[in-house]
Amino acid sequence: MKKRLFALGLALLMVAACLAACGDSSSSQADQPASTGSSPESTGAAIKIGGTGPLTGGAAIYGNAAKNGAQIAVDEINALGGLQFELRYEDDVHDPEKAVTAYNTLKDWGMQAFLGSVTSKPAVATSTEANNDHIFFLTPSASSTDVLGGVENPLTETVEIPRKDNIFQMCFVDPNQGSASAQYIYDQKLGEKVAVIYKNDDVYSTGIYNSFASKAQELGIQVVSATTFTDDTSTDFSVQIADAKDNGADLVFLPMYYEAASMILIQADSVGYKPQWFGVDGMDGILTLDGFDTSLAEGVMLLTPFNADSDDEATSKFVSTYKEQFGDVPNQFAADAYDCVWSIYNAIKDEEIAADISASDLCDKLIAKFTSADFSYNGLTGENMTWDETGAVSKSPKGMVIQDGVYVGLD
Repeated sequence: MKKRLFALGLALLMVAACLAACGDSSSSQADQPASTGSSPESTGAAIKIGGTGPLTGGAAIYGNAAKNGAQIAVDEINALGGLQFELRYEDDVHDPEKAVTAYNTLKDWGMQAFLGSVTSKPAVATSTEANNDHIFFLTPSASSTDVLGGVENPLTETVEIPRKDNIFQMCFVDPNQGSASAQYIYDQKLGEKVAVIYKNDDVYSTGIYNSFASKAQELGIQVVSATTFTDDTSTDFSVQIADAKDNGADLVFLPMYYEAASMILIQADSVGYKPQWFGVDGMDGILTLDGFDTSLAEGVMLLTPFNADSDDEATSKFVSTYKEQFGDVPNQFAADAYDCVWSIYNAIKDEEIAADISASDLCDKLIAKFTSADFSYNGLTGENMTWDETGAVSKSPKGMVIQDGVYVGLD
């Protein structure tokens, strides 16, 4: 991460401009000043915020995006003076056991608040650790309901985990994505015969599929094909594509991450199968996949809380800063992590909190604020976001379609 020091005068000017730009809690703008693209150093003791994510390996695009988005938020907050944050991410390689090791490294570092893990399986494991340690946990993108508790631990597959009252999510939970996708397909009359291809060894994919299937049945959507794959079979989709094609599916729902989705698009094109494609937030990033012909994604639809091509001021500033610092267009994972940091700041900015506050005491304060009836947050990924006692966020998804290599609003 490249950092540059600001002169004091410029910092003061920026603070004044930021305060002038902030509206009330009902504003459509994000609850933070415009991003400047700079990264001033902390001038004093800071609250330590940690996170784990896949910074290397096949899912690295997600972990690095979250890390980068969170860092931009930290830099902006620190530029304001007063309450300061320090961010540290550890690589979990999208693996639950490695995520626990990374979590313990962060705890030894003195972590006081935790952005959780970026992907769902690692997050289920680290949320259990954070719950045991009473450290506030707010994941940007681990969308499985398993993260919130009441499920089996993926490390043992036997231990029942009760509801964890300090665990929160910035992203949509999987059931919401599945049911919302079915409702959107039904309302917009996007397909008469629907096929689904999902990953049956992934809690993210199966969680979305299960709620989609239930909602589709309720709405009377005709699902003519439902096929699966695993990590070991994620390179050859000829059977799944043939089943969808042979059953006359004119729309294929893909509740999965973009790597597998890109392979499906390539292989479907090779056999001349051209249905409508409908995906979920995990497909955000497909346009930046190395070596992928983005023309194959033309017309792909998905529900996502963030659109980097939006022309609102907050999004434009964030995208500009991200491009300047990291040379790429931010995806939804970056925006959600940015919102995580800013929502934590907004929850405690008016309280007298010392940088050496214990993680447990900070956790109590954040739980109370996030679940209070008078707290909401306007961010890049939603307006007036609130959290219920389960830790799930309430915000509305946006229908997007890929046109000419960019995301365009469907509504």
